[in-house]
Amino acid sequence: MWEKKKDQTAKPESSPFGKSPMEQLKERTIIGPSISIKGTLSGKEDLIIQGRVEGKIDLKNNITVDKSGSIKGDVYGKSITIEGEVEGNLFGENRIVLQPSGVVRGDMRAPAIHLEEGAKFKGSIDMEAWDEKQSTLKEVPLARDRNVPSKA
Repeated sequence: MWEKKKDQTAKPESSPFGKSPMEQLKERTIIGPSISIKGTLSGKEDLIIQGRVEGKIDLKNNITVDKSGSIKGDVYGKSITIEGEVEGNLFGENRIVLQPSGVVRGDMRAPAIHLEEGAKFKGSIDMEAWDEKQSTLKEVPLARDRNVPSKA
């Protein structure tokens, strides 16, 4: 006569493309355009930078520097996308993408680097520093830090 009802708690709607908007928001952090940070940032979330960061950024996930974003310091991440401005070295575990609006003054190290037409870049590119056995970047000095004989 009396039936036990199954759990009918409301669940967030899923997008036909995978995660719901709320799930997507929970997995990334946005530093807004009016925010300025000095110091070291570290964590395991995706990060979108629209403001200004001065210091080292060391994340285990994806980093995007938006058109209004700027960084002065080294950046370590899984995939790094630059639409804004970076003055420092970039270390990508998977790849680095420099969009047409992006400006980088520093060295880039990743197994895959994509420079789109219109992007501005001054520095060196190192695609041989990837250590597949350890799945981490080797601590190999960048080209400008090595004692490379000059061609004189």
